[in-house]
Amino acid sequence: MNVQLSTYNFPLKRKSNRILKRTLDIVLSLIVLTTIYPVAYIIIGCCIKIKMPGKIIFTQKRNGLYGKVFTCYKFRSMLPNGEADTQQAYNEDPRITPLGHFLRVTSFDELPQFWNVLKGDMSVVGPRPHMLIHTEQYCDIIPEYNKRLIVKPGITGWAQIHNLRGETEKLDKMKKRVEYDIWYIEHWSFSLDLKIMFNTIKIIFR
Repeated sequence: MNVQLSTYNFPLKRKSNRILKRTLDIVLSLIVLTTIYPVAYIIIGCCIKIKMPGKIIFTQKRNGLYGKVFTCYKFRSMLPNGEADTQQAYNEDPRITPLGHFLRVTSFDELPQFWNVLKGDMSVVGPRPHMLIHTEQYCDIIPEYNKRLIVKPGITGWAQIHNLRGETEKLDKMKKRVEYDIWYIEHWSFSLDLKIMFNTIKIIFR
């Protein structure tokens, strides 16, 4: 998988921009992990233990920067099943519990990913990381798919605030998501990241 794209120019290719973005990631992840996350873990963790079997934290291998494989963390929203690494969640998926549906709608299931951000595997803002099988699949059929792997994946992103989140049941929807991800990569700025974060919060409360 060739994702270096050494001749491709984009703002985060500059070291100063990467340092600025990483600084924001560290500050925000530390704030969330020391304030919101402990309370959320206790409340959501207790509810998960009461409502469904399995561990509180669900882990899955995802592709990150340059296609590197990392372990992505989420609050468990599904019943344990053998299709978690191959089958995307879909509308009225019987694997998703009522509690899991609430966590997904509010994006609270993504809170543990601030640990991924602090570790450096992810950023607060960036293209969403996909399952390994989907990265392999779409790299072959969407010509510019690899471009989304030249920056760290994010908890939220430009595509997500434009209603391109969740299941990509049709190829056109994935192509549209990739299009938005590439626009973000080519137009990145500190203010754009702040705008995406602000709009994500608005969407959650809405």
